[in-house]
Amino acid sequence: MRTEFTEQQLEAPDFQRSNEILRACVHCGFCTATCPTYQVLGDELDSPRGRIYLIKDMLENERVPDEKTVKHIDRCLSCLACMTTCPSGVHYMHLVDHARAYIDENYKRPFTDRALRWALSQILPYPMRFRLALLAAKIGRPFAPMIPDARIKAMLEMAPKQIPPVSRNDDPQSFAPKAPRKMRVALMTGCAQKALDTDINDATIRVLTRLGCEVVVAEGAGCCGALTHHMGKTDLSHSSAAANIRAWRKEMDGEGLDAIVINTSGCGTTVKDYGHMFRNEALAKDAAKVSEIAMDISELLTKLDIPELPEQDMTVAYHAACSLQHGQQVKTAPKDVLKKLGFKIVEPADPHLCCGSAGTYNLLQPEISEQLKARKVKTLEAKSPDLIAAGNIGCMMQIGSGTNLPIIHTVELVDWATGGPRPAKLPASFETQLRQ
Repeated sequence: MRTEFTEQQLEAPDFQRSNEILRACVHCGFCTATCPTYQVLGDELDSPRGRIYLIKDMLENERVPDEKTVKHIDRCLSCLACMTTCPSGVHYMHLVDHARAYIDENYKRPFTDRALRWALSQILPYPMRFRLALLAAKIGRPFAPMIPDARIKAMLEMAPKQIPPVSRNDDPQSFAPKAPRKMRVALMTGCAQKALDTDINDATIRVLTRLGCEVVVAEGAGCCGALTHHMGKTDLSHSSAAANIRAWRKEMDGEGLDAIVINTSGCGTTVKDYGHMFRNEALAKDAAKVSEIAMDISELLTKLDIPELPEQDMTVAYHAACSLQHGQQVKTAPKDVLKKLGFKIVEPADPHLCCGSAGTYNLLQPEISEQLKARKVKTLEAKSPDLIAAGNIGCMMQIGSGTNLPIIHTVELVDWATGGPRPAKLPASFETQLRQ
């Protein structure tokens, strides 16, 4: 694609990067075939190729974003299926991130939209605030049908019926290995997950210590910044990311780290991109090192001695989170781990398509999100599984709100199969089905 950025524009790192990405695009349109919003809406402007044209025009002319451009960019899930499909290696993620930051800086949204986005950015990344918001949503859920704003209604309906107790495993501390030590790893405990499902971090700690890892929860680490990053709020996202980088760098310089383990794939995609996000800042070297040793829990488990177990009398439908399969290109590790433990793995039709969660997308774009959820649930249930496994809390909440099947984090199944407790989300009848 031909671009016409000025020399002055190209002095800015973000414009320089966007110029590189735009020039790589050859207009082939392969991305439209795997774009969830194009599949649902059928509008070229709601495909990656269409959005690329809108972004190019907006950035080249440095114009105030118009309502049409903002609407179509807002509708992007950032599922990154287009990056997996693209034969030219167009790094759409960095381009749409730049566009969102530009919009946030130059476009004045309607008041209700601004207020909603501000509230999300001030609540979701902070576990205790989020817990209070969930409690308020629980109280307000019966009144959801009377609320005209679909976004507020979606927030009330997505709140879990039960809010889990606070887990003290999320506090800064170190967990000694239960077997001869093989690694020392930092666990990213996250933010929203700490309010929505404390079992995931607990299971991760049990599995890793059982397999010979010393696990440290670093003081000062928290939200990865993804939630605010994808809303274009660069200052907030970089502030969260910088706190993590400093916290993990301190551990590296102390007793050392072999890996930074992440069990929420949406966070993993962002942490692995810290090197790019801070490439022109004082934390550049530290950020690059953090990105270098960051890995999804499934990636780390393939490096550890997981026992090979007999075939289980249990069929697991594996849902591949977009942030894992497209954002991180981790496709086989979760399935390989579960298969080694004897679980029968099945996959839905069109596993590359998003479930519609996408961070805050299901709250900001509930109509499109609902259609994608219905499609995903239908394809998962068509496999007649005993349960669904996923590696991202957002996907778990999204899919779980549309099915009666239990939905369990991959690491919870690993924990159960290697000697841990039965996941609380599974009924007691599952206890007799597991062979260890």
